[in-house]
Amino acid sequence: MERKYTAQLEILVQQQFEESLLAHQNASERLTAVTADAGVLLIQALEQRGKILVCGNGGSAADAQHFAAELVNRYRRPRVPLPAIALTTDSSALTAIGNDESFDQIFSKQIEALGCSGDILMALSTSGRSANILRAIEAAHKAEMQIIAFSGGDGGMMPRMLQHDDIELRVPSPMTPRIQEVHILLLHILCELIDEHFAIAQK
Repeated sequence: MERKYTAQLEILVQQQFEESLLAHQNASERLTAVTADAGVLLIQALEQRGKILVCGNGGSAADAQHFAAELVNRYRRPRVPLPAIALTTDSSALTAIGNDESFDQIFSKQIEALGCSGDILMALSTSGRSANILRAIEAAHKAEMQIIAFSGGDGGMMPRMLQHDDIELRVPSPMTPRIQEVHILLLHILCELIDEHFAIAQK
C-alpha cells in the first residue's frame, strides 16, 4: 500500500517538473528579447541614480523583497549597493494606509511619497488584476516613472494600463505556480544583467 501511494506521488512530482519545464521553455522563446530590454531599462535608471520600487501580493510580495535585497546587497558578485525598495515591507505604512484609506492604495500612496521621475516601478501580479497593483501603476505614471510589469496568462488589466515606453514580461502560462516560478527566474536574470554591468563598471 505504501509503495503504491509513493508511486502515485512520484507521477505527480514528475508532472510538476514537466509543467515547469514547459513554462520555462515557452518563456525562453517569447521573453528573451524583452527581458534584455528590461535589463537595459533598469541599468540606465540605476546609472542615473534612479530608484527601483517593487511591489506584489502574496508570493509576489516575497519576490519583490527578494529582488530588492539582491540589489541593495548583491546577487552573485561584489559591486556597489544599488537603491531598491520593496513596497511590501513597511508594516506600519501598509496597515495605516489599509486602515485609514483602503488596501487598494497600500502601494500607490508609497509611490506618491517616494517615487520620482527617473525611477522604475516593478509591478508583479500573476493575474494582472490586483487592484492595488493597478493603482500603483497609475501612481507611477503620475510620478513620470516607467513600469516593468510581471504578469501571466492573458495579462489581465495590466497591458492596457501600460504606456509605450513601459515593458511587460508576461509568462505564457495560465497556472499561477508556473507563472511564479518563471517570475523568479526572470528576476534572477535581471539581477545577473545588473551584476554584470556594475561589476565591470567598478573595475
